[in-house]
Amino acid sequence: MGNAAEGVSPGQSRTSAQPTIGGSTYVKPQDMDWAPTQFDGVSIKVLYEDKAKGELTCLLKWAPGTSLPMHKHPEIEQTYVIEGSFYDHDGICRAGEYVWRRTGSFHETHSDEGAVILAIYRKPNVFQNSTGYARPDN
Repeated sequence: MGNAAEGVSPGQSRTSAQPTIGGSTYVKPQDMDWAPTQFDGVSIKVLYEDKAKGELTCLLKWAPGTSLPMHKHPEIEQTYVIEGSFYDHDGICRAGEYVWRRTGSFHETHSDEGAVILAIYRKPNVFQNSTGYARPDN
């Protein structure tokens, strides 16, 4: 039998655990402004960041014709393409598709048509002259 038949409403459990008030942080990217980065044509909206750990979840907006220079991934990077496409030497990732980069891998990325991507970093990318995405607020 399901919980409803046992007198427990859907979404509830029979344990004595209670939800943590303030344990969820809701973010409304549609209400955020795109911030410039150190890379021409690449803007960012930070959805989550833990600077001490190096974790970052963000939306990146690439203008048509944008390239990101050669960089290293010190940890796995995960990317979901929302609009447009971007590519590297291994292939192309289009809207509705996902790609992840192996720890220690190097590549350049390009977007001919422009793109909006959701990127999840465990550690910031390492570029020749910087680490991660520089923004006005950091």
